[in-house]
Amino acid sequence: MTYTSIFNIVALAFLVWFIYSRFASVKGLNNLSSDQLEDELKGNHNCVLIDVRELGEVKQGYIPGAINIPLSQMKQRVGEIKKNDRVYLYCRSGMRSKQAARILKKNGINELSHLQGGIMSWKGSLTK
Repeated sequence: MTYTSIFNIVALAFLVWFIYSRFASVKGLNNLSSDQLEDELKGNHNCVLIDVRELGEVKQGYIPGAINIPLSQMKQRVGEIKKNDRVYLYCRSGMRSKQAARILKKNGINELSHLQGGIMSWKGSLTK
């Protein structure tokens, strides 16, 4: 086996791992539709709604009551979230909220849900 073949195998393995880590579901993360999230937020006062999009995206509109903790800052700001809070996450399409859930899970926050399809699937009102 040549070095080129070994390199190609390692590169392919890394690519497969990278794609899997981005698209794999997060154990214990609840996927909620727009209607389900709206119902959850109405009935649950011990919860935190977090928009993980970057500030420029948030300026286009956000779900009322959401706080903005961009995914790029999640590791540094995880201490702002109480471990016993029920946490609801959303982003633009649902990918970054899954990544944020992984970070929160690693830090002991286990009551996690996210808006499946992100804010693009949100049917409720937005605040600008």
